[in-house]
Amino acid sequence: QVQLVESGGGLVQPGGSLRLSCAASGRIFSINPMGWYRQAPGKQRELVATMTGGMTNYGDSVKGRFTISRDNAKNTVYLQMNSLKPEDTAVYYCNYRIVTIDYWGQGTQVTVSS
Repeated sequence: QVQLVESGGGLVQPGGSLRLSCAASGRIFSINPMGWYRQAPGKQRELVATMTGGMTNYGDSVKGRFTISRDNAKNTVYLQMNSLKPEDTAVYYCNYRIVTIDYWGQGTQVTVSS
């Protein structure tokens, strides 16, 4: 069984930065994708960033502003978010995928507002 625990969300002003962390427990392998999705009120959950081995994949809306990293020794994935915009406001979910099975964290709220 895989468990994911996110931390690091909060309230930040536009243009600010936040760093999210997701610690995983269970059978975790770097060959399986691990990363972040987000869901804003009234919208579908969307890809933010994932990492598989050394390869990264970003959603178009965050490219150039967000950076994903992964510490395989700690089974932890990070999301450095810079130049935050109000439209980045959402609940951010950590995800770990084994073939077709998705594991999700409980989510952490990120609010970008002045």
